[in-house]
Amino acid sequence: MRRAPLPPDAIDATDRQILNLLQDGFPLTPFPFRDTAARLGIDEAALIARIRNLREEGIITRFGPFFDAEAMGGAFCLCAMAVPGVRFEEVVTLVNAHPEVAHNYERAHRLNMWFVLATDTPEGIETTARAIEGETGLRVLRFPKQREFFIGFRVQA
Repeated sequence: MRRAPLPPDAIDATDRQILNLLQDGFPLTPFPFRDTAARLGIDEAALIARIRNLREEGIITRFGPFFDAEAMGGAFCLCAMAVPGVRFEEVVTLVNAHPEVAHNYERAHRLNMWFVLATDTPEGIETTARAIEGETGLRVLRFPKQREFFIGFRVQA
């Protein structure tokens, strides 16, 4: 999804606290929302409502766990496409409709759409990439992982 940058006042201090805290993980407890809300000094319903709003407003694109597909017998693959600008929205909608698409980014480059496929089997990468090619009429370049690097990426909200 493409859109303009958010205005500086799009989120308040509590939303920023939520974003910063949740990047460090979500507690695996019987009441994870209640426990997280207590750390933030708000109630559980408020936390859930704020996360829902962050998602609905497009401030966050997803809320959920990241699984290591390879550790469970699956696979990851970085993919890229050269999408004509006039078709970008159409193609991004088709690509993102696949549950195997972990995330999708637009870049200012000939290869302007980059996304990650995560499948439950290594063969699923090829199956999904071919399905996307069939739906869009565009080639999906596949860049399978050769080696893994952990960079500890965090964004300060």
